Amino acid sequence: MRHGDKINNLGRKTSHRKALLSNMASSLILNKRITTTVAKAKELRKYVEPLITRAKDDTTHSRRMVFSYLQNKESVKALFGEVASKTSERPGGYTRIIKLADVRQGDNAEMCLIELVDFNMIYGQEGAEKKGKTRRGRKPAKKTDASAETATVEASAEEKKPAKIKKATKSKE
Repeated sequence: MRHGDKINNLGRKTSHRKALLSNMASSLILNKRITTTVAKAKELRKYVEPLITRAKDDTTHSRRMVFSYLQNKESVKALFGEVASKTSERPGGYTRIIKLADVRQGDNAEMCLIELVDFNMIYGQEGAEKKGKTRRGRKPAKKTDASAETATVEASAEEKKPAKIKKATKSKE
C-alpha cells in the first residue's frame, strides 16, 4: 500500500530518477522549453521551480546548492544569468505545462510541452503592450485633431493671400 507516499517514482530507482530530473532540468534551463510526458513534466516542475527561486539570490552558497542538483556548469551559469534576471519580479510559477494532442507511438503516453513562462514570446507581455484599446462608440475618437486641421488650413490660406498681393505690386513697379 502507498499510504502517504506523495512522490511519483516514475518507474525508476532513486538514483536513476534524480539523474533523470537533473538532466531534464538542465535541458529546460538551457533550451527554455522541452517536450516530455505529462508525468515527468509535473515532477520536473516540482524539481526546477525551487532552483529558480534560489537563483534569485546570487550568492556562492546558492550557486553551490543549485550545482549540487544540476551537476552542469553551463546550466548553472544560464540559470543565474538570464533566467534569474527575467524571473526576478515573478513571485513563483516559473514554468508552464501545455498538453499536446498527440501521444507517444510506442506506449501511448500523453505528451506535453514544459517551458519557462518568461521566455515565451507568444504569451509574453511584449505582445500585450503593443495592442491598443479600441473605442466602439458612435462619436469620433479624436475631435480635436479635425478642428486643428481646419485651423491650420485656414491659417495657411491667410498667409498665402498677402504673399500674392505683394508679388503683384512688385511686378507693377
